[in-house]
Amino acid sequence: MAHMTSPLLIVGSIAFDDLDMPSGTFRDVVGGAATYSALAASLLTPVRVVGIIGDDFPDANLERLRARGIDTAGIERANGKTFRWHGRYSADLTSRVSLDTQLNVFADFSPKIPDPYRASPFVMLGNIHPSLQVDVLRQVERPKLVAADTMNFWISGEPEALAEMLRRVDLLVINDEEARQLSGIQNITKAAADIRKRGPSQLIVKRGEFGALLFDEAGTFFVPAYPLEKVVDPTGAGDAFAGGLMGYLARYGDTSPFALRRAMFFGSALGSFCVEGVGPSRLEGITKGELSTRIESFCSLVDYGGQLTFSG
Repeated sequence: MAHMTSPLLIVGSIAFDDLDMPSGTFRDVVGGAATYSALAASLLTPVRVVGIIGDDFPDANLERLRARGIDTAGIERANGKTFRWHGRYSADLTSRVSLDTQLNVFADFSPKIPDPYRASPFVMLGNIHPSLQVDVLRQVERPKLVAADTMNFWISGEPEALAEMLRRVDLLVINDEEARQLSGIQNITKAAADIRKRGPSQLIVKRGEFGALLFDEAGTFFVPAYPLEKVVDPTGAGDAFAGGLMGYLARYGDTSPFALRRAMFFGSALGSFCVEGVGPSRLEGITKGELSTRIESFCSLVDYGGQLTFSG
């Protein structure tokens, strides 16, 4: 399939994470939604990042992003400390508790989209205040596809701003707990129908180790999570999934239902790489060959050998 690579604009958090894991404690791990999404997408398409860091954020960390071809000119450095999150994971890594969240310079983050970024045809709005997400969309020129993430904090605390954001995006990517909270409906299929009436024509519900569900005008589609023998750190998996998904769509400049379904496999593959290392370490080193091999493994994972029919 020929590709017409389009740049992907990612707006979101850049952070330091302090992680208490079954495998040990890890401090000052570079994290944030924008970091994970950008590293995942960078394997597929040129990426531009808009975010904010403090004066405690070493330039060497930005250099590691640039080494993956990520344009960091939109990352603002402010006086103060970088956003920091401290979390503790359960022994089986399926749940976590936030021990401390320090917004620091992120508290005053007001995304400024550099002029060269404004024509970006694909836009990924990371999990930031919904009014800031809307502000980003006021600064860009009619993108081909806008995807957004949000969280329970904004769903409960900023319903009006969130409603305006939903009216302006094409694709919402959230987890099943957030989908239930946003809609007030327990059944995921009914919840998806309710959310799609609020604006986004496409909804992806991330379900962690149980894969992801897509709801759009072509119906419902499911992609499994790639089965791994060892999971090290699930922190950025959902953001890597979103970055891989959007990176694929931007690579081919295609927003059709079939392209979105194919893109979900790339999102799931990159999410599976992400959890194999602490923080973004695995994403920073992954090669196109490794991604290609995992996609082939994915194909055999869901290949049932031809037509599936039944006649009574």
